[in-house]
Amino acid sequence: MLIDEQAESIKEQLIKHIEKGFPEEQQEFAIQQILSMNSEQLEEFLKQNNLSAKENESVQCIFCSIISGNASSYKIAENEEAIAVLEINPVSKGHTLIIPKNHSSDSSKDFENGIKELINSVSDKIKEKLKPKKMMTENKTLFGHQIINLIPNYENDGIVSSDSKRNPAKKEELEELQKILAEEKRKKIIRKSKPQKINLKKEKLLLPKRIP
Repeated sequence: MLIDEQAESIKEQLIKHIEKGFPEEQQEFAIQQILSMNSEQLEEFLKQNNLSAKENESVQCIFCSIISGNASSYKIAENEEAIAVLEINPVSKGHTLIIPKNHSSDSSKDFENGIKELINSVSDKIKEKLKPKKMMTENKTLFGHQIINLIPNYENDGIVSSDSKRNPAKKEELEELQKILAEEKRKKIIRKSKPQKINLKKEKLLLPKRIP
């Protein structure tokens, strides 16, 4: 296990690589993802991406670490092809990332059916629970991994995107949103009444008298 001093040193190295090799608009998100890891998560991240504290290599995909569970996240939905997690530095309340499980940087590629289904179902859940004016959908590639931003817009005018101003969300806020958005609708169970059995031996059936 990495000690705190080692973890901080490694994070500094990774952040330097991000600042050198990432587009400016993507740097803040990537840095916050690295800073959010504890020592154990950071060590798993390094192992998965074949990195070490001494290697001077570029940062690889954190989204694969989120999918595998090696990096912490606030997951609200999942299917065979993608997962949906809350953005920890959201543009607005309920900002969600749809992360395809297949690592691909091809942002022009059409989404698989399962990814489309997850985008639609999560978007509908956000509309139902949080009541935004509209939903913005934006496809991006970070760490060589295609992701989809679902950003609620609560204003009548104005455009929001993943490049809009972000604010770090508190842990309590994310946990509360996770409960709200991950909640499944309860199906109403209609119980059919069982037909009553008539015991002919005990019950006397009174038939009307026959009129000649």
